[in-house]
Amino acid sequence: MNNIDKLSINTIRSLSIDAVQKANSGHPGAPMGLAPAAYVLWTKILKHNPSNPKWLDRDRFVLSGGHASALLYSLLFLTGYDLSIEDIKRFRQWGSKTPGHPEYGDTPGVETTTGPLGQGFANAVGMAMAEKHLAATFNKKGMEIINHYSYVIAGDGDMMEGITSEAASIAGHLGLGKLICLYDSNDISIEGNTNITFTEDVGKRFDAYGWQILTIEDGDNDIESIEKAIIDAKKTKEKPTLIILKTKIAFGSPNKQNTADAHGAPLGEEEIILTKKNLGYPNMEPFFVPEEAFKNCRKSIAKGEKAEAEWLKRYNLFCQKEPVTAEKLKDAVNFKLPENFEDALPEFLASEPPIATRAASGKVLNAIAKQLPYLMGGSADLAPSNKTFLEGEKEFQKENYNGKNIRFGVREHAMGAIISGISLHGGIRPYAGTFLVFADYMRPSIRLAALMKQPTIYIFTHDSVAVGEDGPTHQPVEHIASLRLIPNLTVIRPADAAETKQAWSFIMKNVNAPAALILSRQKLPIIDRNKYSSEKGLDKGAYILADSDKNPDVILMASGAEVHLAIEAKAILEKENLSVRIVNIPSFEIFEKQDKEYKEKVLPSDIKARLSIEAGIDINWRKYITDKGACLSIESFGTSAPGATVLKQFGFTVENVVEKALELIG
Repeated sequence: MNNIDKLSINTIRSLSIDAVQKANSGHPGAPMGLAPAAYVLWTKILKHNPSNPKWLDRDRFVLSGGHASALLYSLLFLTGYDLSIEDIKRFRQWGSKTPGHPEYGDTPGVETTTGPLGQGFANAVGMAMAEKHLAATFNKKGMEIINHYSYVIAGDGDMMEGITSEAASIAGHLGLGKLICLYDSNDISIEGNTNITFTEDVGKRFDAYGWQILTIEDGDNDIESIEKAIIDAKKTKEKPTLIILKTKIAFGSPNKQNTADAHGAPLGEEEIILTKKNLGYPNMEPFFVPEEAFKNCRKSIAKGEKAEAEWLKRYNLFCQKEPVTAEKLKDAVNFKLPENFEDALPEFLASEPPIATRAASGKVLNAIAKQLPYLMGGSADLAPSNKTFLEGEKEFQKENYNGKNIRFGVREHAMGAIISGISLHGGIRPYAGTFLVFADYMRPSIRLAALMKQPTIYIFTHDSVAVGEDGPTHQPVEHIASLRLIPNLTVIRPADAAETKQAWSFIMKNVNAPAALILSRQKLPIIDRNKYSSEKGLDKGAYILADSDKNPDVILMASGAEVHLAIEAKAILEKENLSVRIVNIPSFEIFEKQDKEYKEKVLPSDIKARLSIEAGIDINWRKYITDKGACLSIESFGTSAPGATVLKQFGFTVENVVEKALELIG
């Protein structure tokens, strides 16, 4: 290690510990141990352009252990991204560009939001999958437009999380040779040495997954071996690589090196001075950046601009030689929709037999995929049930990276994070399917996608106790409500096939947030839209499906399969000379975005008799029923029996809806 490398590495350490100290909050230990590897990667290996953080063919970098964010911010500042020393000083403060954990969209150069351990690792797997697919789809001989690597730094905590195992397993199966993980093996967690809980051989585990394993014994100093290991990893084309870095947490701190105390608390002003002296740092003042180190790291700007300029030459040639393919790539990056793309979607008429919304979704999905080559996804081993397989398309496998059908296996948690990584990469609109009850297995991934406003699509089928014989373990009752509680997530539960088509149309037009489709297993009649309002009302979230000539005596509100109970109940109540309005609410989130006038039109405040009907818990409906309304809901777990029997036993019959409506009318 020469003097300028050492000075630059210690500058990264110094900035990181100073930022944590000034905030009086944060994690100094990991940045201190990881500084050498991060320096090598960011200044000697990583293909990136600080002047253009969104360059399409940049290498992707993910800090999976997001608690080490001070390290990433120091790197971004030193290498020339739009981050100032003042931003470093405002670490973890209100409105700053340097939040406690890396947040996508808040800080230029941050590729994904990380913090919940293992999520970033799985995101990186998704990014590597996206690179493979786009390269196989668009690259032409002599014109490699997509050709980059995905790097992730992960720690012991990441390796303990189950999502990392799921994601590493599928990465090895797929042979993602452009995925490289630097594993910070410092043997320290919050509670102490990791040997109190974690004594497995991680290298052997990853070797079994099909990864190449390289080990650096002195990750705190041996930057030559670190650089060589990364270069060797890049030469391995058919396997992802795990580089095990044996490091010391809080390296250089005389009193806190190798201690759990250094994980999540400032070192203290006195210890920082002792540390800087121990490291041979030239100035003890907080946030001091030596000019030589600054200039050395800022070489990344010219290096990155040169790399992008060379790529632009290839890209311009690509556009000249392959204009049709180039246009398709642009459309994919921009999620362009063909004009009147809905015209090619299937029609569903009331004269046709009943059809489950999951089956209708499959038909619509396949029709959309034929028009939009950038739509790609799969299921957690449930494609035949979720209807998520794209007919006539290849599977995404080692031998077919241009395939659009992803086989995720029984890995719901990783699946959710992987499609976030695919989305973050760009150029692909990903979807993932499973049973609604297993949304719990992927909830942390869904939450982060919503936090990042990624346009991921979740296809959740088997949406209620109507699942039947599989029993309460497979019958969702609280799941729709819990998904509706996630900010930025649009949840849509269509009532029939036509509304399912409209839901897909809405989702494809809205690319600034994730969406969850909630679909039935059982067959549902197709509503006669000549008699009832158009399914296009879904675009408002809630709409008057059927009304009466007079002011309504009661409003029946429902979603999904239960809308059909409301339709039948209305017919019976009208024979009693009662006026009934049916309000179909396929999406609470969309409805809440409408103006007050529209909401009042749909649910007039002077009509107090309101009954909500949904085969799940009622928490979402309470705000709409008023103090004189009621909910027909399920406030317990289900039971094993045929689906129709279960629904009947829980009161989801036309007769019970009529009885409850009459009680409200008085």
